[in-house]
Order: sequence, then structure tokens, then C-alpha cells
Amino acid sequence: MKWTKKQITNFFFIIGVVAVVVMILTFDVSFVELWQHICRAGLWLIPIIGVWTIIYAMNAEAWLRITYSTKRERHSIGFWRIFKLTISGYALNYATPVAGLGGEPYRMMELSKDVGNERASSSVILYVMTHILAHFMFWFSAILVYVFLSATGNLSVSLTTHIIAGVCAVIGVLVFYLFSRGYRNGVVVNLFKGMSKFPIIGKWSSRFLERHEASLCNIDSQIAMLNQQDKKTFWVSLLLEYASRFVQSFEIMFMLLLFGIDGDGVTGYLTIYLQSIFILALTTIMSNLLGFLPMQLGGQEGGFVLAIAMLGLPPALGILVCIISRVREIFWIVVGLVLMKIAPHDEPSDTAVKKIEETMTEASERIDAALSAPGEHLKTATEQLREKFPNK
Repeated sequence: MKWTKKQITNFFFIIGVVAVVVMILTFDVSFVELWQHICRAGLWLIPIIGVWTIIYAMNAEAWLRITYSTKRERHSIGFWRIFKLTISGYALNYATPVAGLGGEPYRMMELSKDVGNERASSSVILYVMTHILAHFMFWFSAILVYVFLSATGNLSVSLTTHIIAGVCAVIGVLVFYLFSRGYRNGVVVNLFKGMSKFPIIGKWSSRFLERHEASLCNIDSQIAMLNQQDKKTFWVSLLLEYASRFVQSFEIMFMLLLFGIDGDGVTGYLTIYLQSIFILALTTIMSNLLGFLPMQLGGQEGGFVLAIAMLGLPPALGILVCIISRVREIFWIVVGLVLMKIAPHDEPSDTAVKKIEETMTEASERIDAALSAPGEHLKTATEQLREKFPNK
């Protein structure tokens, strides 16, 4: 049985709902304690949750620019359409245990309604590559923050942490090199060639590559085209994604202030912000290492606790920060799932599209007939005027 796009969307929606229910029922604290933490957060929840509106808007703008770049001809994809798909896509990424990629097939499927399958695939792949590259750039920047905090005595360090930071720096340089090759030559065909060598999925990958090699090569050409012919779009999109990580750091800063970490002047607040960048970097590294778990269970908590301990802050603060962060994630997952069920108003119905096509066809036929026999149509028009105005 071949699934329709609506059925696939409903499938993603059900997975998301089940994941949210499971996450709520498996909180590390009781519902009474959870409610107490939410009440303690109070009005701080507004900036903690609200800052993600800015983050998602930056993500959507980056993806929209890439989409316009991969589709040269004029189209009517609006910002709010991409903004909606961005929130829903990340909601599925959080909720589904597919290495943080549950939302990408959904984005491709939805965007294909506007730009076709190949362009939707290349647009989403390019955006994911940009998103991942921005992650590594942020982690690389966090190494500089690590050096500054350790030099100023705001971070407890050891030989082990220095070695880890050095390894991360080397990995970051290697990733930049690999991504530069991917942007120049494309990655999809090579990815399927690599997958074909694995024992379980090898045969399927080989068959898929044989059947769709032309389409995959076209997707790769569109990926390479962005970096070669539209460098401005590439760099603006990358900088938007990179800057969104620093905006996200304010969420951690708000939570540290909520739980009693006092800034005490401009220098103090700057230090807290730099600590927030370090916490976010370490937490996201741990979360991505355990990306096969829904909502990265365990990885995020471990990253929070480890980063808080290295900063010399109370260890219990890591758990409190993680609880509020989970509340924020569940809120936006629910919003994303709700948006999946809201049909965009700017999409015409199938009946309307068919009627427009019939009208355009009829108009085209009349124009062709008029151009092929202008004298005959002029004579017919003159006779019609004489019948209407016989005395003129």
C-alpha cells in the first residue's frame, strides 16, 4: 500500500504525541515537584520560552534564503510557511528517536508541495548541512570561551579537559574541511555509495542509487550551485544559524539568573553569559552524541550537570536548569504538533487549482485563435456592434 502525504503527516503527528506523553510520564521528579519548579520560574518562563521565537525565526529565514536560492524561478513560498515548517520540523526532531532527524523527511514532504521533490530535497539537505556546520562553528567558538573562563579563574580545568578541548578543535577543523568539499561537490550520491558498503542497508542503498541516480545527481548539483554561484546566500544563511546559537545562550543565562546566580554589574552579567555559552556548547555536544534517544534523554542532563560542576556552581542547579529546559521543549513540541494539523491558508485547494488551469487554457486558446485569423475576428466584432447599435 502506498501511503499518501496526509497519512505520513498523521504518522509523524502520532509519533510526536506518543513521545510527548512518554516524556511527561518519565520526568525525574513528581508532578507536584514539577509544578513547584514551574511556579518558581513564574514570569521568567516568558523570556525562556519566548527567546525561541527569535531562534526559530532566524532558522526559518536561513532556510527560506536557501530555498529561494535553489529554486531560481519565481514562487510564492512565504516566511510564515517556512516558519511553521521550521517549528514543526524541530518538534519532530526533539520527539522522534531518529538521530535528531525525524523532522527532515516531514520538511521535504511538505516543501515538495511548493517546489517539487528534487528542489525540496536539496533545500532541506542544504539547510541541514548549514545547521550542522553552524553547530561546529559554535562549538569551536566555545573553545575560546573555555580558554577565557579558565584564564580568569571562572572554570575549573585539568589536563583531561585541555586534551578534550584540543581534540574538539582538531575535529572542528576536519569537519570544516569535509563540509567545504560537500558544498563544492555535493554529498548525496557519495552518501548512498558509502551506505551501499554496509551489510544491512547496502543492497537497498545500491538499488535506490540505481533507480534515482539522475535525481540524486541533480540534487548534488543544486547543493554545489549554492556555494559556487550564490555565496551571499550561503554566508548569510550560515551566519544566521551561527548567531542563533548565541541567542539560544540567553535561555541558559535567564535560567541561571532565575536560580539565584547574581551578575553584580556589567562584568558579572558578561561572565554569566559566557558561562551560558559554555554550558550550551557542552550540553549540545552530549545531546548530539546521544541523538538516537527521543529528546536526547540522559545526554542533555549529563551535559548540564557536567558543565555546572566545571563552572564551580551548585550541582543541583544543573538538574533545575534541565527541568525548566524540558518544560520549554515540551511546550514547543506541542506547538509544532499543533501547527502540523493547521493547513496553510495560502495553499489553494485542488479544485481551485484545476479551475485556474482550465481558465488559463481557455484564454490561451482564444488568444491563439485571434492571432491566427485577426481579420475574421475583427469582422465578427464589427457585426456584433452593428446588431447592438443599428442606427449608428
